[in-house]
Amino acid sequence: MTDAGAPPGPAARGSALGLRLALAFISVALAAVALLAGLTAVFASADVSVLVARQHADLTSAVVVAAAAAWDRTDSWASADLSPVLDLATQTGADVQISDQSGPVVASSPGFAAHAAGPSASAPIVVRGEHAGQAVIRFTGSGLGSADHALQTALLRAIAGAAGLAALLAMLTGLAVARRITRPVERIIAVTRAMGSGQRSARVGQVAAPGELRELATAFDQMADTLDRQEQLRRDLVADVAHELRTPVAVLQAGHEALLDGVAEPTPGQLASLRDEVLRLARMVTDLQTLAAADAAALHLSRRRCDLADVAATAADSLVGQFEAAGITLERRLAAAEILGDPRWLHQVITNLLTNALKYTPAGGRVIIGCGPAGADAVLTVTDTGAGIPADELPRIFDRFWRGQQGLQTSGSGVGLAVAAQLTRAHDGRLSAASEPGRGTQMTLVLPRA
Repeated sequence: MTDAGAPPGPAARGSALGLRLALAFISVALAAVALLAGLTAVFASADVSVLVARQHADLTSAVVVAAAAAWDRTDSWASADLSPVLDLATQTGADVQISDQSGPVVASSPGFAAHAAGPSASAPIVVRGEHAGQAVIRFTGSGLGSADHALQTALLRAIAGAAGLAALLAMLTGLAVARRITRPVERIIAVTRAMGSGQRSARVGQVAAPGELRELATAFDQMADTLDRQEQLRRDLVADVAHELRTPVAVLQAGHEALLDGVAEPTPGQLASLRDEVLRLARMVTDLQTLAAADAAALHLSRRRCDLADVAATAADSLVGQFEAAGITLERRLAAAEILGDPRWLHQVITNLLTNALKYTPAGGRVIIGCGPAGADAVLTVTDTGAGIPADELPRIFDRFWRGQQGLQTSGSGVGLAVAAQLTRAHDGRLSAASEPGRGTQMTLVLPRA
């Protein structure tokens, strides 16, 4: 048995959505048909009424002309033959009455008196400029008199039939279109629920749907892929941190156990070794704090107009002593390039690049920091004369906690370039590396100009 209070499933929701869409399409179609039918009936009725009125006027004029001709042949109503006039009126669905100039009736159709309540028209009979009499025409319910009502009735029947056919076509079309729209929506709902239940690999894929729904499905899959990448980065970060912490913790544990068990003497060398591992752990904690700060900075940057050359000069000044101590020449080639950025975090990016170059450049080498505009961008480069980076390691140098073969021989945890890349992306910029083993490395920072 199912729970009566449980929410409807995806299929039920999809069917209800399809039904609502179909009803909406039908309602719009019926409203359009009703409006068109009403306007057609009104304008057609008006046109028919105008036509009938014109025919009545023409009939009245014809009766008057015929009666005048009959009077003109005999110069009197007494001997005038008015039967053609009466027949003309009867054939066209009307009754006529002819009276002389003094008022007495001289001829009348048999049904004239019976149609006193119907529409009528009258006109004087004029012969050679003289008033000879009066003609009164009453229009009956046959002939032209019934054309208006008959045509309107037939028109309304045709409109009703067309409306019914339009409703049927609208229902079929609406159901088909609603099904086409709701099928991808049902698919997206199902995939969303699957991801919510833990199926991270669920994707909408290609759907046969209107362009907006295809874009929605594509955007959803892109979002799912991004979430997967973020989840994988989180797992990798945890694994990398655990891996990096395992060695110093193991060394500290073994050293302390050796001291406690009396296996080793607490000599200055032994204590210094333990202190080095503690300092290594402290550096890792500091690096983790830097990573967290970089992630937070990506969300909360205080951007303002600043000169990238000034930021680079300040960063270089802060490291002059370290370069001199290592016997490495730091050369500056800085040109003004205004950008919109957070100077504090850009200083961190440039410092990381310079520190990385300092670490891998041997004594007697040279590091060049350059800056300047390049079209719509501001470009900063840090070029060193170090050993370079192997081609197979180059794509991974911006990964967190990654250290190449040369990095294993130096101190550090491998987060400097990762932090620089994260902060660069937060500034809508690009950070890339080009290197050739034995000929040094060049880091290129590209930011949009203000």
